[in-house]
Amino acid sequence: MARRVFWKGYLKLSLVTCRVSMTPVVTESAKLQFHNINVETGNRVASRYVDAVTGKPVDAEDQMRGYPRDEDEYVLFEDEELDEVALESTRTIDIERFVPASSIEWIWYDSPYYLAPADKVSEEAFSVIREAMAKAGTAGISRIVLYRREHAVLLLPRDRGMLAWTLRYGDEVRAGEEFFGDAGKEAPSAKALTMMKKLIGERLDDWSPDLVQDPVEDRLHALIKARKQVAKPAKPKKSEPPRRDNVIDIMTALRKSLASEKKPEAEG
Repeated sequence: MARRVFWKGYLKLSLVTCRVSMTPVVTESAKLQFHNINVETGNRVASRYVDAVTGKPVDAEDQMRGYPRDEDEYVLFEDEELDEVALESTRTIDIERFVPASSIEWIWYDSPYYLAPADKVSEEAFSVIREAMAKAGTAGISRIVLYRREHAVLLLPRDRGMLAWTLRYGDEVRAGEEFFGDAGKEAPSAKALTMMKKLIGERLDDWSPDLVQDPVEDRLHALIKARKQVAKPAKPKKSEPPRRDNVIDIMTALRKSLASEKKPEAEG
């Protein structure tokens, strides 16, 4: 199946330029999709833009972009007018500078995209940039326009292509100090730390995508299957939420946790 191209443009580093294509790493196509249904007719309910005051539907040709000027007044713009002020980064990813790839914390990462050469002619230039970045352990910093907004973007070599991560702006990321306060100011006891490390070791495993499967999706599939088979399935019993008032000391909790981790091995 041919890959779905989300964005096409150019990757530029000084005088080296090549055509590239970009597509989102994350997809929601495998997720179950539900529709709103009119229970009286059994037909789907369609969404339409309506006038906020009159409540009447508004056709696409009668819609414009508006920026609020006063409480009930807007400055209006045609789509073509907004396109005219689009930045160069609308179609060009110009690598402005490089940083050590390990220097950017994951908290700044927003959305990932795959970046690849768009044609055979561009493969050589693309490969040179990618391999040089990989050997130097660096990431490229640039800008790109997506959904009419400019984003900072981080370029990382990956396999035979690159990852393009849009980055969060500085004012979007809160400082952790105001939330953590003095938590963990006092060092834990050596004994508790040793037991905790042992407990972590009991659960240590190699990374696999199977570790992050969506259990809700499986339950929804089971619910849909049951609904198809019977007219009215019985409502599932609500489980009592776990009590939070039985506080025990950390050492007791660690001992019980370690004991429970070893039980399956003993039974086996």
